[in-house]
Amino acid sequence: MSDNNEIVVVGAGLSGLATALGLALRGKQVTVFEAGELLGGAAAYSGGQVWCAANHVAVRQGIEGDTLELGERYVRAIAHSHPEVLDEQAMRRWLEVSPDALRYWEDVEAIRWTVIPGLADYHNEADGALPEGRYLTNEPIDAAALGEWREKLRVSPYFPVGTTYAEMFVKGRRLTNVEEESAGEQAGVQAFGLPEQRGAASAVPDRLTFGTGVVAGFLARVIREPGIALRLEHRVTELLTDDDGAVVGVRAESPAGPVEARGPVVLATSTYDWDPELVQELVGLGPEDFGSVAPRTIRGDGIRLARAVGGAIAQLPATAIPMLPGWPSDTGVGFAYGPDYAMPHSMIVDRTGNRYCDDSYWVDIVEKTMDPADRHLPFFLVFDEQHHQKYGLGATLPGGEYPAGLVTSAPTLRELGEALGIDGEQLEKTAAAFSENARQGVDPDFGRGSVEYVRRFAGDPANEPNPVLGPVEQAPFHGLRLRFVGTAIGTSGVRIDGDGRVLDEGGTAISGLYAVGSCAALTTVGTGYNSGIALGRGLTLAYLVSNELGGTPVD
Repeated sequence: MSDNNEIVVVGAGLSGLATALGLALRGKQVTVFEAGELLGGAAAYSGGQVWCAANHVAVRQGIEGDTLELGERYVRAIAHSHPEVLDEQAMRRWLEVSPDALRYWEDVEAIRWTVIPGLADYHNEADGALPEGRYLTNEPIDAAALGEWREKLRVSPYFPVGTTYAEMFVKGRRLTNVEEESAGEQAGVQAFGLPEQRGAASAVPDRLTFGTGVVAGFLARVIREPGIALRLEHRVTELLTDDDGAVVGVRAESPAGPVEARGPVVLATSTYDWDPELVQELVGLGPEDFGSVAPRTIRGDGIRLARAVGGAIAQLPATAIPMLPGWPSDTGVGFAYGPDYAMPHSMIVDRTGNRYCDDSYWVDIVEKTMDPADRHLPFFLVFDEQHHQKYGLGATLPGGEYPAGLVTSAPTLRELGEALGIDGEQLEKTAAAFSENARQGVDPDFGRGSVEYVRRFAGDPANEPNPVLGPVEQAPFHGLRLRFVGTAIGTSGVRIDGDGRVLDEGGTAISGLYAVGSCAALTTVGTGYNSGIALGRGLTLAYLVSNELGGTPVD
């Protein structure tokens, strides 16, 4: 509990905005310092999936059967490796409070939730998994609700903002994006131009969905509260402490010079994607193998700030980090990703020319590629002309010309392999075996096409007999070296307890310092991850921290 009337929140992503709102509704004066020129952080770039077991929205929409017991069984099942990094108390706290937290945010009109239709838990084979009901997102919000803040909102370049999940699932994510890109080109604008680059011709859409829409709902509610001051282009560089080591404020750099603010501090800065030193330390990858699709303001500020005042950092295995196969891009933040690697007529191999994982499913890709006992770096995406003509790649429309220097093409797989530094003879054999099974819609070697979530979220629903399987056999053949791209969910980060208090190396809470969102280590779920857990946990921590600092701690 805090007697301070003034609170400082560092970071204006989803968790930071939610924390500020919760505090203001409890009578606190809140200053939110955001390092960037835009609001929304990494959450605004995301798919806006919020995972919650036993939530009220599923019940409201007639989806019955979920319980907290089932949710706990599921989390335990997916966190079975490295159980030593799972914080049991934090896990139970999150699971038990999350349904109340999400109901609260709806009750205070920060969002109107809806269930993402027909989307199964990642690990559909795990104990406690359900085929539908745990993924929430926002009902579309009218951008006009943001008023003058509309142009200060980050807009996702990775999802077709304005389209709903139900609409996207009709054609699949990749082809929906292609349709939007094509419409944008015909109109003379880039449909998914990044906010840092967009001009008047590609302004914020009228209807906001996906992560952009989820953030927009909270932002629209925040700007109605006179007790919240949003300070853009204010990067916090130091935490201020008293003689006893308690955190009592911040020092920040602003366009007008250094500024200070006093009060307990809530870190909501997301993770470390754009800090090469922290990436090397916490992920074990250099710049040749790592990039990010997060805003460039995601650079480990919260981790460094906490460390400087004695905060502990929890490091989780790199094999469990939610990273995705991606590639360098000459637009936006410098990297791109998408479901391209999961589309039919493609496969992932290492230098030996062999497949080694379910290459449609990032969970298996990361685990197998990053296995310290059997690493498969560098790794490559190989695809044929069918993939090129049907799906394109990133910003390249179907049948379009790939950006210079990105994709290597050759008339045979053997020649492609030689050009990429892959064993070409083995690549031919791998493609032949893969293609024979793909025509039957199966992958007996690695199970590609067996994960319900991937088939629904990433595949081509028109491709039979399996949305993510198709032979790699039509010349010319294409390939590129992949990099892992971070999505601002680093898993490693500031160590907290189940209520968001930052802990020191001895496990004692540092007075006046809290962390919410992805700057806090995901010890809540350990090595288990499911899409939507990061945002769901972030909103739960925002609820817990704002209650505690607001004088009404949650029992």
